[in-house]
Amino acid sequence: MPWALEAVLADVTAERVDAVVFGGDLVAGPFPEETLALARGVARAHFVRGNAEREPDERVVAILGADEADEQRDWPAQLVLDEVLFCHATPASDLEIVTDASSDEKVARVLEGVEERLVVGGHTHMQQRRGRYVNAGSVGMPYEGEVAAFWLLVDDGEPAFRRTAFDVERAVEALSVSDWPSAREFIDENLRRATTRDEAVAAFGG
Repeated sequence: MPWALEAVLADVTAERVDAVVFGGDLVAGPFPEETLALARGVARAHFVRGNAEREPDERVVAILGADEADEQRDWPAQLVLDEVLFCHATPASDLEIVTDASSDEKVARVLEGVEERLVVGGHTHMQQRRGRYVNAGSVGMPYEGEVAAFWLLVDDGEPAFRRTAFDVERAVEALSVSDWPSAREFIDENLRRATTRDEAVAAFGG
C-alpha cells in the first residue's frame, strides 16, 4: 500500500541508508501504480522479483501495462550487496516457506551453497531471524498482530527489525472507494484488525 510505503520511506530517509532493496510483490495490491511510483522515486533503489512479478494478475497488468509487467518479470531473483544476498523467499525459490515452525534442518538446507554472510528473504510476511537467514517482514500486509509496516535495516551485515506506523484511516477511506476486488476483505483482516503470527504459521506451516 502506498501509505505504508510512504511512511517507511520517510523513516528510511532518516536512517541515511546507502541503498534500498524492494524484495518483491511490490505492486500486488490495491494501488500498484502509486506504489510503483513511490518505489521508483527512491534514489539507489534495487528491485528483486517476487512471485507476484513473475506471474502478475490481470488487474495489475491492465493498470501498469504489458511492457511494465514484462520489465518486472526481468527483475533479478537474487541480488547481492555488501555480502548480503537478497531474495523474495529463499535463494532457491520465490515460493518456499520458512516460518517459526520450520525446522533447523530446513533452514540449513535453505542456506546450502550460499557463501554470503546473510540471506534476506520475505514471502511469509513475518519478521524472523534463523542464523544467517532473516525475513524482512512486510510493509503492506504483515502478519505480526499489529497494524503497522514492518521492514528491515541492515547495517554492516547486521539486521535490525523495524516497525513504522502509518495513516490507517486514510488507507481505509481510499480502499473503501477503490475498484480492488479484495478491498473489503483486506480492510477487515489487515486494517481493522491484524493477522497474528500464530494464525499465519497455522496457515503456512513450516
